[in-house]
Amino acid sequence: MTARPFQQVDVFTDTAFLGNPLAVVLDGTGLSDAQMLTFAAWTQLSETTFVLPPTPEGSASGADYRVRIFTPGAELPFAGHPTLGTAHAWLREGNTPRQNGQLVQECGVGLVSLKQLGERWAFAAPPLKRSDISAEDLDPVLAALGLDASEVIAAQNLNNGPHWLGLLVDSVGTVLALEPDHAALKKLGTKVGVAARRQAPAGSLIRRANREARAFAPSTRIANDPTDLEVRAFAAPVGIAEDPVTGSLNASLAQWLMADGHMPAAYSARQGTVLGRSGQVFLSQDTHGQVWVGGDVVGCIQGTVNL
Repeated sequence: MTARPFQQVDVFTDTAFLGNPLAVVLDGTGLSDAQMLTFAAWTQLSETTFVLPPTPEGSASGADYRVRIFTPGAELPFAGHPTLGTAHAWLREGNTPRQNGQLVQECGVGLVSLKQLGERWAFAAPPLKRSDISAEDLDPVLAALGLDASEVIAAQNLNNGPHWLGLLVDSVGTVLALEPDHAALKKLGTKVGVAARRQAPAGSLIRRANREARAFAPSTRIANDPTDLEVRAFAAPVGIAEDPVTGSLNASLAQWLMADGHMPAAYSARQGTVLGRSGQVFLSQDTHGQVWVGGDVVGCIQGTVNL
């Protein structure tokens, strides 16, 4: 076993322990797939990353480093909070990017650009593939979530590396009160992201009084919340019942919701409320149509791990 530099960071928060934690092994050289997966399962965090030198092709294209991303049950080609968290840890370790204020990460989906926006870093959302979902495929997912079709404003299959079923629903109360059947979602093999606008559209009605009452109990209500969208992510098929804050999902939601006119070209999303977290994701679209996903990162643990 080798002592390898290690950090644990909290992503999409400026306050430690209120975001989504990430384990970062800053030298994954020589580790096998099985060793990486074993360690990721041991951490029991939603993701663990392993930093490697870029491939020759990646280096020629400007990559600063390569990263492999694991959940406790599988490897992912891309994920958002590991992208921001790994960049923070790599810089904190004393590494210098090729271009000041910019980073290029090599991962399973190829090259992902990051840029510094003030004190905060943001990554370029990878290209999104999306499609409609049939009622036949949607119905069992709604049943597993405990949602009625009348509560769903729009639905899309979203794929920017990870695949998500995205649902825009009628109210924040509906989102916060969900109590999914995670075993059913795992059996369906479906990861689901559910979102609602903070300000419901004119004429929107609260359809379930008991649901609304539970959702706005003191433990989950945030007074004067400044964010524009409430998000929850259910990922039982990869071993995570509910993810605290999810960059890849927020990236694909933004690309979809902006394109279809459900959200403006710049907004912020809150995630993790029901889990006692306070994650905040900043989404913006530049003049070229590229969506950028930003958030704060806080270092929590720094040292070595024997692997």
